[in-house]
Amino acid sequence: MGKHSILTKKNNQSYGGIGLISQGIIFIFLFCNLIASGQANCVGRFLNPISDICWKCIFPLKIAGVEIVKGNPSPKGSNSPICSCPSKVLRVNVPGIPISFWEPVRLIDVTRTPYCLVNMGGKQIASMGVNGRGDVEEDPSNGTHHSFYHVHWYIYPVIYWLEVLADFICLDNSSIDLSYLTELDPLWSDDEKSLIINPEAGLFGRTVAQAACVADCLAASVKLPFDSLFWCNGCQGSLYPFSGTVTEHMGGVQASLLITGRFMAKLHREGLLFGTYGIKGLCDKYPMPIIKKSQYRLQMTYPIPTSRHCYALGHTEFMWQGNKEFPYKGSDFGYLVWRKRDCCLRAIP
Repeated sequence: MGKHSILTKKNNQSYGGIGLISQGIIFIFLFCNLIASGQANCVGRFLNPISDICWKCIFPLKIAGVEIVKGNPSPKGSNSPICSCPSKVLRVNVPGIPISFWEPVRLIDVTRTPYCLVNMGGKQIASMGVNGRGDVEEDPSNGTHHSFYHVHWYIYPVIYWLEVLADFICLDNSSIDLSYLTELDPLWSDDEKSLIINPEAGLFGRTVAQAACVADCLAASVKLPFDSLFWCNGCQGSLYPFSGTVTEHMGGVQASLLITGRFMAKLHREGLLFGTYGIKGLCDKYPMPIIKKSQYRLQMTYPIPTSRHCYALGHTEFMWQGNKEFPYKGSDFGYLVWRKRDCCLRAIP
């Protein structure tokens, strides 16, 4: 009999047990080495909600149609002094006062290291099952660069936790949660498969459609992006396809902003993000299968928090990207997503 038959011999069962234990120890050792090797590429930091958040980005604050505090350019909301919404308790319309503000609600990682939680201190939760770290590569045929990023999406209703405004029904009262990882999404890593949810992508790859993004870039940098140009992410490029591939990589900040916009557009198409502003948003969130970019603003949280500014989707990164990307610890990115909120503030929800 071969030497492996020792496990079947009754008088040597103890040796079999030791063999199994040894195999288990070796497996754990190898697994930990895999985690450690991946961890070496995983960088990040926890967001300090006091010092790292641009708290002035909450404004403008409007109550009853009157602007109480001025702030960033915002999409048009309700100017009425009163509103009414159906009550879940009384089952009748209850009058209220319209209130409008910007709310920080989500965190997003944009990383080239799979399963690396950038906004959670640079912790890697897995190291197997997907391709390794993606590098920026040059296309020898035309000299352009391309890259690939994964995205992690967190629920992060920081205003509700800190009670910065007040504990009322207009705030997102969810708890922190890691709600989406693109490593588990087969559409994110395959441009062709992503056409399942954005079949119109081919229509907006033409020169004329892309030329229109110049106007969107100017509008987003001065005031607000054009929601009508829904295929553009302003100065960063095209929102299509809804995948992690950047075919014209001009820098990490540009690429990460583009990936963030694409991912949010993808969530809207999948029915996972909703409209929250305007008259329609006073009573509840509403379906928005095509993203309205003016509803959002972004603030960098990693590697260098932009704690004094937040920017519209598509806003040029040229004036503020300096020193925001550097080797090793500065090649992955984190952002805080601000969402415009119009709400009917009522005494009875």
